[in-house]
Amino acid sequence: MDWIDISVSIRDGMVHWPDNPPIVVERVMDMAHGDAANVSKISLGVHTGTHVDAPIHFDPKGAAIDKVPLDALCGPARVIAIANPREVTLVELTEANVQGGERILLRTKNSPAAWKQKTFVPDAVHLTLEAANFLAECEVKTVGIDYLSVGGFAAQNGEEVHHVLLEAGIWIIEGLDLTNAPPGPCELMCLPLKIEGADGAPARAFVRPTRGAR
Repeated sequence: MDWIDISVSIRDGMVHWPDNPPIVVERVMDMAHGDAANVSKISLGVHTGTHVDAPIHFDPKGAAIDKVPLDALCGPARVIAIANPREVTLVELTEANVQGGERILLRTKNSPAAWKQKTFVPDAVHLTLEAANFLAECEVKTVGIDYLSVGGFAAQNGEEVHHVLLEAGIWIIEGLDLTNAPPGPCELMCLPLKIEGADGAPARAFVRPTRGAR
């Protein structure tokens, strides 16, 4: 099957986490105005759009994004469809039979509903603390979710959820758009920018469904 792009496009003025820098994409040289080439400038936080969190995001002694092991973000994975409209719960993860070493991508109602909104969605679907602890105990390799944080903004559990996952050695992919990714097994390719010492980085991510996807 073909690769499916599960990234969101970075664009001027796009939605971002409330206390993070705004996104600016500006054309600074323009052939339409007589310049020899088109050249653009971008200004954004490293947790913009589709991005990967590094352990140093919540641990000053943790690894930075340029130290991410590539096998954490590339390889066999599984898209899990979450039915709960408010949060990712222990019940659904248990029913999905999550296994140690898995790379799991959580497709919730955020795809595409949250990404269609012009303003930040404070009640986007997110992991409960109980669900995060379960994934840590399962020793999954990677967790991806389809909005800007694995933790909830309105639920105010974002810091706790991040600590649980990152301290368990789980790599976090946030800001995915899984609208076109069918539930089931797939190949994952997620490549964050290699920014020295950074606590995260924007990424381009793709999945290719394999046998059993539907």
